[in-house]
Amino acid sequence: MSGRKSADLGGMAEGLRAAVHDYVKHVNQAEIELKADGLTGIVSDCDYLARTGRRLSRLEERDRLRGAYPERHESRARLLHIGATERDGEVPVRLELHFKRTLAQRGAGYAEERLETERLWLAEANGRWQIARIEPEIAERRSGASGDPETEDVPQENGRFQPPQAVKSVSVPYLNDDLLPYFNQHRPSIPYRRDLAAAYADRWWQQPNPAYENMQVNCTNYVSQCLFAGHAPMNYTGKRASGWWYKGRSGGQELWSYSWAVADALQRYLSAARAGGLRATPVDAPWQLKLGDVICYDWEGDGRYGHNTIVTAFDREGMPLVNANTVSSRHRYWDYRDSYAWTPRTRYRFFHIADLF
Repeated sequence: MSGRKSADLGGMAEGLRAAVHDYVKHVNQAEIELKADGLTGIVSDCDYLARTGRRLSRLEERDRLRGAYPERHESRARLLHIGATERDGEVPVRLELHFKRTLAQRGAGYAEERLETERLWLAEANGRWQIARIEPEIAERRSGASGDPETEDVPQENGRFQPPQAVKSVSVPYLNDDLLPYFNQHRPSIPYRRDLAAAYADRWWQQPNPAYENMQVNCTNYVSQCLFAGHAPMNYTGKRASGWWYKGRSGGQELWSYSWAVADALQRYLSAARAGGLRATPVDAPWQLKLGDVICYDWEGDGRYGHNTIVTAFDREGMPLVNANTVSSRHRYWDYRDSYAWTPRTRYRFFHIADLF
């Protein structure tokens, strides 16, 4: 009996894997053609198909206006987990997708990459597994997520706030010993090493640096690390609601400022005028940015910024390409119209980081 059950489970897993493999193949084709039509035969989730169709349509229009033409698209997948069968007979599957898109523009090419994690629910019908529902597990914006630190307001110093939760802890707080003499001194003699900030962003875009906490919503923590790698000096106040600083975790206590790890808090910090330390100048347009500068994203146009990226390269038109975390991205076009988080109400803030601190 147990042998028959094991055989049944093995057959189910094989069928699930085959269905996921077919899904990935069709997703790759959809990304090449920039049309979701080919997915209708294997995915019955109408909301997903509509979202994907809108996203690919935006991407096609944007590429055309930029004069950028896709030359190649690669999709790799890693099956992370097959869950237990749920009451309705659906089986949840966690899937990591690695997209790499190569574009040609004015005689030159570049590649953009992103990592996405999805949760799929598969149902068996007529002896064949089909995909009933698809949801991104983590996106640039997690709609309706209660307590999501990237979309919550940051309090005043005496307020209450649920800080970003770390995925894992490191035993020793991380500090750059070479820069310790500069903390809180704000001497205007530290050059911002834009090249080092961009190099760090490219080194750690798809895996967390173990010297830091890796947070569930990691985009701002990642951008802050990049700025620090470029020698932006911390303003260590020891208070969560002030300064821009990070020490790690000690005895279960989270030792970093909101501005280090929360999207809207970093946007506010960069917006404020100050005489020294990490500071920035808002500029009007993306083409005014340089390597190592920062873009903040307000998806709903309501003044709350829920995502941050750092400029790591430029296309042939001089427009910025950015790196990010949460949805790990490398050399992605700055406007994020290819993201499910984007809406017609999306607003941006462009920050030119000071050349000297």
